[in-house]
Amino acid sequence: MTADDLFGRLDDDDYPAYTMGRAAEMLGTTQGFLRALGEHRLITPLRSAGGHRRYSRYHLRIAARAREIVDQGTPIEAACRIVILEDQLEEAQRINAEYLRDAESANPTAAA
Repeated sequence: MTADDLFGRLDDDDYPAYTMGRAAEMLGTTQGFLRALGEHRLITPLRSAGGHRRYSRYHLRIAARAREIVDQGTPIEAACRIVILEDQLEEAQRINAEYLRDAESANPTAAA
């Protein structure tokens, strides 16, 4: 399952956060894999009132991407670093696009 395939299976309205067992089942992996992602600081699960780990839609997307990379033979620690860098790159590109739009709207004659 790819990270993109996972989105069709998630329903945030009914389940804003998934238990560790359900999250692992949805990803087709083990709870140990999710724990390892936490140990490598890729995802920090939410905690329920009872102290149980809960995973959001964002956590599952990140975990699914890490699983794709691990399935290609990359060690889990390296996969976590790759996913973190990809996430940072996406954020930087989004910020840059916003900056360019703001600059263009502030000075429309410069674009012409």
